[in-house]
Amino acid sequence: MPNLDSSLILAAYIIILLTGLPANLLALRAFLGRVRQPHPAPVHILLLNLTLADLLLLLLLPFKIIEATSDFRWELSDLACALMGFGFYSSIYCSTWLLAGISIERYLGVAFPVQYKLSRRPVYGVIAALIAWVMSFGHGTVVIIVQYLNSTQRVPKENETSCYENFSQEQLRILLPIRLELCLLLFFFPMVVTTFCYWRFVWIMLTQPHMGAQKRRRAMGLAIVSLLNFLLCFGPYNISHLVGFHMKASPKWRREAVVFGSLNASLDPLLFYFSSSVVRRSFGKGLQALHHRGSSLLGRRCKETAEATNEDPGVSQAEGAPSSDFTMD
Repeated sequence: MPNLDSSLILAAYIIILLTGLPANLLALRAFLGRVRQPHPAPVHILLLNLTLADLLLLLLLPFKIIEATSDFRWELSDLACALMGFGFYSSIYCSTWLLAGISIERYLGVAFPVQYKLSRRPVYGVIAALIAWVMSFGHGTVVIIVQYLNSTQRVPKENETSCYENFSQEQLRILLPIRLELCLLLFFFPMVVTTFCYWRFVWIMLTQPHMGAQKRRRAMGLAIVSLLNFLLCFGPYNISHLVGFHMKASPKWRREAVVFGSLNASLDPLLFYFSSSVVRRSFGKGLQALHHRGSSLLGRRCKETAEATNEDPGVSQAEGAPSSDFTMD
């Protein structure tokens, strides 16, 4: 039986999976349709790749759920531990660089609208996404080669295995500097870039008189969600790298920090909503489908209510109005 700490982490992982997976699948469908059109914008290519990074994390999350269910005893093979960790942690750092790329694109679009529109090419989005994937997974490969395959050790007095937690002093001398580099290069640097770009982006949006109130609200929402991603989701996990480097050991609260790192997969759909009208329409259609399905189920259970609804088309139209307003660009 998992203890209280493991139970809370387990509940958090389940909530992240249940909320993040359907929202990211809806976003994936929307972005795939958008990038298949002629001359897709670089931002949609970056947003598509951010969705893929989130889905990779979510598809690996069941392994973290199983681990938390077993009170963090790893009952699979060492190779499964290495591959799971490689994909899981690499996807987190891929997201930081993709968020920075999205912020740069948004800033350039409002700061230099004419020049940016003339020079905008889909290949720029592809190149930026490739850089993010190579940087994050390249560093993850270094961790596997140098450290990961030998990091799973027997837990004393229990004869049970843990995944990516127990390290020898020789391993820590290699691992801790790598974690410090990850923190500086793949967290602090993209966070500084993102903060600067969205500060300028929001300032321009708020000071331009021709910008509508709705666009200004979306600009503020986009900036807030992006910065929350860095501070709330990626912040605790990367601060644990700094603390670990100072203490010469992994902090005890690193498990909780990893949970916050996973939370970005549930927070990113809000960023997609503020970023793209395609996603807003997709989310609106999804909510509308859920509404119709709920109404259908309710009608089967309550025949009289269904008949009353069918006889009054005005009620149906009124109920559908909020969904239409939600999806309007």
